[in-house]
Amino acid sequence: MKIALGADHAGFPLKEKIKEFLERKGYEVLDMGTHSTDSVHYPNFAEKVARAVQRGEADRGILICGTGIGMSITANKFKGVRAALCTNEYMARMSRRHNDANVLCLGERVLGVELALSIVEAWLEEEFEGGRHEVRVKLISDIENEVCRTDIP
Repeated sequence: MKIALGADHAGFPLKEKIKEFLERKGYEVLDMGTHSTDSVHYPNFAEKVARAVQRGEADRGILICGTGIGMSITANKFKGVRAALCTNEYMARMSRRHNDANVLCLGERVLGVELALSIVEAWLEEEFEGGRHEVRVKLISDIENEVCRTDIP
């Protein structure tokens, strides 16, 4: 599985820990930046990861900023991206099982490293349940397709 990984300056230290963790587990990592704690704008990195997932260049994405909120808001602007901001393992598992989330958002200033890694592991190991949830995810796509139409005046 190929994971696109991105962070802003606030999320950079945790991104590096997650990158190391993913590589140890045998995942292929596309590091979309940032590469230091120098101040940057989080939407630029959310866009890079969301586009990689949207285009099929990555199977899933992980985004980290101070709280994860800005990354989540930005990533969810991209058609086909279902970004979930998770603060515990249960949320991570359910975001996959029920919502087929393909981008995980985390907050460096909200989570400790061990909890963050546990959330990542739970999220990556969980499969989409389908069934009644597939109908709901399709409804989300249908709404997205209608809202994103370019022919609406």
